[in-house]
Amino acid sequence: MTKSKKNEFRPNDFIVYPAHGVGQIMSIEEQEVAGLKLELFVISFEKDKMTLRVPTNKATDIGMRQLSSPDVISRAMTTLKGKAKVKRAMWSRRAQEYEQKINSGDLIAIAEVVRDLHRNDDQREQSYSERQLYEAALERLTREVAAVSGGDEVAAAKQVDEVLLSRAA
Repeated sequence: MTKSKKNEFRPNDFIVYPAHGVGQIMSIEEQEVAGLKLELFVISFEKDKMTLRVPTNKATDIGMRQLSSPDVISRAMTTLKGKAKVKRAMWSRRAQEYEQKINSGDLIAIAEVVRDLHRNDDQREQSYSERQLYEAALERLTREVAAVSGGDEVAAAKQVDEVLLSRAA
């Protein structure tokens, strides 16, 4: 294992874990599992009241990453402004694609889901599953925007909302 990979993440860093979004590394601990010593990142997802232990040598392989740069955040905002791209595929197929994008941990892909599933007041209603996917994507996007800009989720939600509303005008 290369030293640089291990030092990429440190305690107190905010990170993005593909399947769960933004978390914070609380510590690095050693545990013995099946007779082997394992070094683990202890990651807290405060909003979900969840703690995850990830082997330090597997973190990058599973897609754990640093928070996006401000540049990526602005690209995500630009993505939100775009026109919704809705394929004519069956909903089950599209839902699967949206879910994969949300769990990819890729902020631009998540922004695409928010863009494609966003509804204005005058548009048809969303189905329950559309709403669930939309809210999951919106939450991931908002949390990362908040973490990058210093942690105010209310301000981040307002920022995302304004971009979505400006698109409608």
